[in-house]
Amino acid sequence: MTPEEVLRFAKENGAKMIDLKFTDLPGTWQHFSMPLHQLEEEAFVEGFPFDGSSVRGFQAINESDMLVIPDASTAIMDPFTAVPTLSLICNIAHPGDAGFKTRYSRDPRYVAQKAEDYLRTSGVADTAYFGPEAEFYIFDSVHYVSTDNKQCVEVDSDEAHWTSGRDLRHDGSRNMGHLMRVKEGYFPVAPNDTLQDLRTEMVLKLEELGITVEAQHHEVGAAGQSEIDIRFDTLTKTADSMLLYKYIVKNMARKYGKTVTFMPKPIYGDNGSGMHTHSSLWKDEKPLFYDGDGYAGLSQMARYYIGGILLHSPALMAIAAPSTNSYKRLVPGFEAPVNLVFSQGNRSAAVRIPSTNSPKGKRVEFRPPDPTANPYLLFSALLMAGLDGIRREIDPSDYGYGPVDRDLYHMSAEDLREICSVPGSLDEALNALEKDHSFLLEGDVFTYDLLEKYIDLKREQSATVRMRPVPIEFSLYYDA
Repeated sequence: MTPEEVLRFAKENGAKMIDLKFTDLPGTWQHFSMPLHQLEEEAFVEGFPFDGSSVRGFQAINESDMLVIPDASTAIMDPFTAVPTLSLICNIAHPGDAGFKTRYSRDPRYVAQKAEDYLRTSGVADTAYFGPEAEFYIFDSVHYVSTDNKQCVEVDSDEAHWTSGRDLRHDGSRNMGHLMRVKEGYFPVAPNDTLQDLRTEMVLKLEELGITVEAQHHEVGAAGQSEIDIRFDTLTKTADSMLLYKYIVKNMARKYGKTVTFMPKPIYGDNGSGMHTHSSLWKDEKPLFYDGDGYAGLSQMARYYIGGILLHSPALMAIAAPSTNSYKRLVPGFEAPVNLVFSQGNRSAAVRIPSTNSPKGKRVEFRPPDPTANPYLLFSALLMAGLDGIRREIDPSDYGYGPVDRDLYHMSAEDLREICSVPGSLDEALNALEKDHSFLLEGDVFTYDLLEKYIDLKREQSATVRMRPVPIEFSLYYDA
């Protein structure tokens, strides 16, 4: 839509408010609202002022004047507000003298846009497509406390095996059994799967707002783990869609009296939630990753792209798995994609090549990311790593990254010693990013300023977690 079309769209839908959404550095939507009469065509150029000092990863208080500039192409009617509200995703800029504005280097959406520009100028390709598979848990309740003298958390789901001894469910109905055993949540039908209707409403709302959905289903985690797969799109558009995806999933669950979390590992002993990310490069509307004579149907360009991702994976993990909780999912010896190799159709490898003979469907799946990642930064970083592999002709086989077509989860310890793994903690990943980040700086896509602030934010989170005692430590050490 053009700005003129947005104003007409708002009027036709009876909008009375506008809601301006943008993304902080960690990857969470922020917003503020105003009456519709404040929105004029000029606002799509001039923007609206806001205080950037209170946004995570943005400005210091002495330089906090900033602008949000609405992107007309993102206009939708917010589906959850009581008053009809026009929603717009915004870019961030610095105000300047005489109306001169500059884009903000720490705006994650700007990073994504620069990554797409860099791809086009590289001559390698003109389009990068991304398709994330975000998993999440739907709980009936959650309680957590973290104070000086109390550390505890409890999540609950009527689907979980631990509820078998209860008389009543959370909705007041009788407990009729049909519960799921640990790791047996994949594809069960009703009455075991109680979330079909809720997921369907989520899907219909996503499609109503322009996001094409390919499938929805219950995931392996028995206590309400779910997945809704959205169709691939270009880099920035897919990142926009992921933020809207989270917004819809969380708020639709709330309407049902339930709560959604995208934490990678909210439950001990059951599957974590990942965000396997598919990507491919195209030029002149033709796919570049297919070669029917290559291993798994891969072109040499695709192999170089994989080589760049695997070589830079330790650094990428600081962006792809950016929480301390991420590394409770990524544990060697369990069913976690920690092994830095590539393989066809093999879900135990960090890079999987989905089995398809379609040139258009040939793509690379990077499996370690989880949905705590900022999608703008994640997709951009993956693209930059892949392009570095293409530029330097990094064939993964030359660096010991496979292909490996065995079940890595059941290989001997001796064989696994020959295979590199992702970092074992957020601190290790941040150390790797500090050492290996020059590939991200190409074309000024990422900046030192952004990376320094990002690492500082994540170091603070890691230190906060590291200093807190947790309940299991009392079980292990209280009687020492």
